[in-house]
Amino acid sequence: MRFRLCASLGAVLFWFLLPLWAAGQVTQTPNPSFPSQGPTTDQETQDRIQREMAKKANQERQAQLRRDTEHLFKLATELKQYVDKTNEDTLSVDVIRKADEIEKLARSVKEKMKGQY
Repeated sequence: MRFRLCASLGAVLFWFLLPLWAAGQVTQTPNPSFPSQGPTTDQETQDRIQREMAKKANQERQAQLRRDTEHLFKLATELKQYVDKTNEDTLSVDVIRKADEIEKLARSVKEKMKGQY
């Protein structure tokens, strides 16, 4: 049971941390549909402001994802320590609570990765 729990926990952490690592590897190319010359119109100004707001929101979301995944990693480490202290005849209530907390946080991280709040 202990091996299966640790293996499952490792798989969950891998699949949640992989997109964060991959997000850091992606580069963006400039959008050629917006000319960089001449006077700007009201629409261009509004578009630029919207892009800046979206960029800021994405940066905040990424920061929150980093904090949540750090917390998720900490909880997973604590869960492993709890499991290591138990035997096949003993299942601590703390282990179940910690697993529930990890599950809730993992779902939250997953939704944030999808861009939903």
